[in-house]
Amino acid sequence: MNDTASPRLNVSVPGESHHRELVACQAACPVHTDARGYVRAVAAGRFEEAYLIARGPNPFASICGRVCGAPCETACRRGKIPRTDADGRFVALDRPVSIRALKRFACEQAGPDVRDPGDVWKALQAHTPETCSDAEEMAATLRAFAGRIPKVNGDSVGIIGGGPAGLSAAHDLALMGFKPVVYDIEKVPGGMLAVGIPAYRLPRALIQREIAVIQALGVEIRCGVTVGKDVSFAELRRRHRAILLCVGAKRSRGLGLPGEAGPGVFGGVDFLRAVSVGEPLAIGSDVLVIGGGNVAYDVARTVLRNLATDAARTAIRLPGTRKVRLASLETLEEMPADTVEIREGDEEGVERLNGWGPVEILRGADGRITGVTFRKCLRVFDADRKFAPVYDEARRQTVACDTVLLATGQAADLSFLQDGGTDVQQARPGWPTVDRETLQSTAAGVFVAGDLAHGPRLLIDAVASGKKAARSIYSHLTGRRLEVEVRTDFVTQERYTREHGYESIRRVEIPTADPHERMGGVDVPVEKGYTEEQARREASRCLDCGVTPVFDGSRCVLCGGCADVCPTLCLKLVPLSAMGPSEWLEAAVEDALGGGADAEGNSAILKDEDRCIRCALCARRCPVEAIAMDRVQFTVDWRIA
Repeated sequence: MNDTASPRLNVSVPGESHHRELVACQAACPVHTDARGYVRAVAAGRFEEAYLIARGPNPFASICGRVCGAPCETACRRGKIPRTDADGRFVALDRPVSIRALKRFACEQAGPDVRDPGDVWKALQAHTPETCSDAEEMAATLRAFAGRIPKVNGDSVGIIGGGPAGLSAAHDLALMGFKPVVYDIEKVPGGMLAVGIPAYRLPRALIQREIAVIQALGVEIRCGVTVGKDVSFAELRRRHRAILLCVGAKRSRGLGLPGEAGPGVFGGVDFLRAVSVGEPLAIGSDVLVIGGGNVAYDVARTVLRNLATDAARTAIRLPGTRKVRLASLETLEEMPADTVEIREGDEEGVERLNGWGPVEILRGADGRITGVTFRKCLRVFDADRKFAPVYDEARRQTVACDTVLLATGQAADLSFLQDGGTDVQQARPGWPTVDRETLQSTAAGVFVAGDLAHGPRLLIDAVASGKKAARSIYSHLTGRRLEVEVRTDFVTQERYTREHGYESIRRVEIPTADPHERMGGVDVPVEKGYTEEQARREASRCLDCGVTPVFDGSRCVLCGGCADVCPTLCLKLVPLSAMGPSEWLEAAVEDALGGGADAEGNSAILKDEDRCIRCALCARRCPVEAIAMDRVQFTVDWRIA
């Protein structure tokens, strides 16, 4: 909330200085991507600039444009603006800007989707302005390690795991002058991107092209290497000055149900990997998926696609599949899966059983699965939102099936630590003890990142974790602690304008393939992405939160014109005496009038940031030019602490 006192006081109320939180999308992103920056660039038709902004802090921008959980959209202030009818009555809140899909559009215009990886890297190298915003973090890193900050002279770092955390760390370590070597157990790099996310959501060619840009920095990737078998952990510690563990949580976790051990029961993550690498599985004709998250839907929807896959087109065909059901403890409203996953699953034929918990997997005399017994779940979480399911034992049902796929959690495999890694202590089996600030394990020179460090989270969290680990490794090996230095500047926008009617534009739905079209193969994309016209229209909905009205109390004449013209009623003129006592108000009055002053006879303009749409009508209406539209800019750079 920004406020301005009367001209008699010349006070700015309150003293809120957390301008970064004002740009909610950027604050919500784990790597602080300037989403507002690239969205506004798309709206203006500056597509290469949009890509460079999106790519700056994120080596997997193109992939995030397809599959990111988009915490930026959850925070987007457009989704907090109330919509009203013709009589001014509240109808509903508006919907967030489709930030993820706009990132995909920008990457499709100028990223590895359409350009040679080498050309992409050259463009990124050239994008090194003297002043770098958060959106240009890589440019700041390049500049810093090309001059002020000592670059490492080729020290080798071993990274176990070629997923987003490991490759993001390798990316930044290469920029710092290290020689990262990535070891991955799979035949292709990418970790769960390549073997966990279905191809209908993330094209395999795009993963390869994005990783090729990272390799262009000098990152070496060795695939098909099983640590503990092909090479011991002890040997890797001898080869490299530091080790980073990024093996992820790639093992499916069982439920320990009676009848679970035996044929016909598969882990959901194991199933997705088998499909991705082309390993056939003995899946029956009546499949039951247990779980309510995104992984459960990935599993169920992948089974459906294999149903429709012709044997002449793929070797992964699951013959005879006829029905796919998904059972979850949660009600439809409580399911952790994204709403779009649930909706598209319904469209494609996934049958839901909400509010039921498995009790036993039933088997016949021959050992084959005949069904699963469930009990009714009355409540999943307690009053504190902790997992504490309550069941009605009297309400049970048996669901017939011949195959069960468990998508109820994941675990890590650290068995390779037995040879040379016994000093890596584990908080609990499979999860190493990690310093939250440095990401260092209990073993000297061994660091941890990604799911292994913080548990299964979003793709962008893994990227952020890998980048953080890279900085810690630099500090550990050089003895020089890196710190990010941020400066906040305000630049008045002399000719600030907005697109005509932007405040009333409804969210442009992301085009998707028809459900029947989707069943044409395991790799038929569901989302088709925006056209240029659609992208620019959707991008124009952005409220441009980096721009805000700034009030000059010394000029204000308290006419109230700004409040009268505000279309969302976000401004309010009130006497200071009517405001409740607070430390910042007392400090503001004292700063203006000195000790002993009070608020009597003075006023303030209160501003609700959540309702402000940055239309600038208040600035145009002000008769004394006491209001200016200022853009807040964050300049980031690295320095040695």
